Amino acid sequence: MARFIVLYRAPQEVAERFATATPEEAQAGMQLWTDWFARLGPALIDPGRPLGNARTVTRDGAMAAPTEVIGMTILQADTMDDALDMVRDHHHLQWADSCAITVLEEQPIPEVEAGMVS
Repeated sequence: MARFIVLYRAPQEVAERFATATPEEAQAGMQLWTDWFARLGPALIDPGRPLGNARTVTRDGAMAAPTEVIGMTILQADTMDDALDMVRDHHHLQWADSCAITVLEEQPIPEVEAGMVS
């Protein structure tokens, strides 16, 4: 099976709305996540975390990196199409019209797979 990184994308104002949620809203939102995790079963490798405080490093130093990536999850699936099917009805897509999900497939590194690099 292949591993897929799922990136949740949303404008900053959507992320800020969740930061100010009431306890009841936060609990209802968390229930959506736990229900989705349960539906995934063994395909869920890592439920992930919210992301923030992004920085970009170049030869010139580090700087703030505006990004719409607000969270991530790691899944396993046989194919990219299977991974996409797992996220097509994700509740994240209902938050705002501008919310999106990006799915990236991890690419194998033969030396790592062979245990030559730890």
